[in-house]
Amino acid sequence: MALQVETHSEKFVNCDFTDVYHCTRLCEMVNAYISDPKGGGDPLPDRKKLYLLDGLETHPNAIVLFDLQGEEVIGYTVAFMNFSTFKAAPCMNIHDFFIEKKYRGKKEGRKMLQKLIEIATENKCKKMTLEVRKDNDVAQVLYFSEGFSPTTPEMYFWTKDL
Repeated sequence: MALQVETHSEKFVNCDFTDVYHCTRLCEMVNAYISDPKGGGDPLPDRKKLYLLDGLETHPNAIVLFDLQGEEVIGYTVAFMNFSTFKAAPCMNIHDFFIEKKYRGKKEGRKMLQKLIEIATENKCKKMTLEVRKDNDVAQVLYFSEGFSPTTPEMYFWTKDL
């Protein structure tokens, strides 16, 4: 089961994988993220949406958090709790971070990032990691303002599709 985190507010809630609206919105937003110019991919077909939902729901270290505007889900983040050998302590990796286009520029991303920092702190994480595209200046400004920075020494994030 995905890791349930205490949110201490009604603004952020864990994804409820038994709720049709939550599952639908998560898939819609993942596809919007993938289809965004900064995502650069093809939307998930229906079959992969099922794998996505099942995989996140059953992953023991996944955090799937929704940003709410009233009852409407306007953003989401997927993060994973892990362990840093260099810090000898828990760490959090932010994998997805998305706010619907019409809500961008209204500090929603900042609030969600601050909520993740709070969750990481509560879980005694000593490090948080994320990936950000080199051409995503807006995200870089947000992340830098919340204390994230390139690694020293600077490193590449490489990938191999299998």
